[in-house]
Amino acid sequence: MADKQISLPAKLINGGIAGLIGVTCVFPIDLAKTRLQNQQNGQRMYTSMSDCLIKTIRSEGYFGMYRGAAVNLTLVTPEKAIKLAANDFFRHHLSKDGKKLTLLKEMLAGCGAGTCQVIVTTPMEMLKIQLQDAGRIAAQKKLMAAQAQISSSTGAAESVVERRTTATQITRELLRSKGIAGLYKGLGATLLRDVPFSIVYFPLFANLNKLGQKSPDIKAPFYVSFLSGCLAGSTAAVAVNPCDVIKTRLQSLQRGVNEDTYSGILDCARKIWQKEGPMAFLKGAYCRALVIAPLFGIAQVVYFIGIAEFLLDLFPKRRN
Repeated sequence: MADKQISLPAKLINGGIAGLIGVTCVFPIDLAKTRLQNQQNGQRMYTSMSDCLIKTIRSEGYFGMYRGAAVNLTLVTPEKAIKLAANDFFRHHLSKDGKKLTLLKEMLAGCGAGTCQVIVTTPMEMLKIQLQDAGRIAAQKKLMAAQAQISSSTGAAESVVERRTTATQITRELLRSKGIAGLYKGLGATLLRDVPFSIVYFPLFANLNKLGQKSPDIKAPFYVSFLSGCLAGSTAAVAVNPCDVIKTRLQSLQRGVNEDTYSGILDCARKIWQKEGPMAFLKGAYCRALVIAPLFGIAQVVYFIGIAEFLLDLFPKRRN
């Protein structure tokens, strides 16, 4: 984050505000990313991000692009707050007498932040993915039914109606059938994605942001922090995209017609490599970069402006 000292409540508020703004702006791109990553060879419904969004609007309406957004908007505040506050916590305890952190210690701090955030990230992603991918599976079934009607001599076709579920219904079903572990399906894959992401992102941002500082005692201009957040975020996002593809596949409860199922991380990676080729691990990479770049760029701007400190000043502590 920016180099000024911020209280813990301010960090939590800043993280929440940045997350809410970012999710609202880029959620449709995240939906396209999920659908592109989940479709397998031979069952492709979409050819690109724009094709996915256009077809989603046509079949599900404008708000179809925001399926699952309520889950993110609800849980992104604690997720971002934990991530940002944890990174600052580890950086503080790894520094000695205010000395500059070495690159290794910056990476360790990022590792700690990524590990802490999965407490919220895993169930959030689990629920979001089911809601985001439901439209793709329904569209695939409708297409298969239409093809069956054309090839049928009777001309009769089975009507395919999508049964929409909510995050609450999915949560209840998972808790009833599998307990709390159901919400944490794909925990290992989430760690495999988020820990390396934080290891790359936080040190890269800190060093890029320093390039815009005229001196160590003067913070960088807000646009430098914004651009540093965008560049560091997009770089880290693309670097860990193979892990994100695996995580998305493992956390998907419903499968399309003739799509593979997976027993774990290694099984998923092996089947993707053998059946779809190495380029499949980069599915949705540019979508993920477009999602993460503004999300973390906005986070830096929120910190720079100091919205949280302004809000806290409106409600000063009562003196005895």
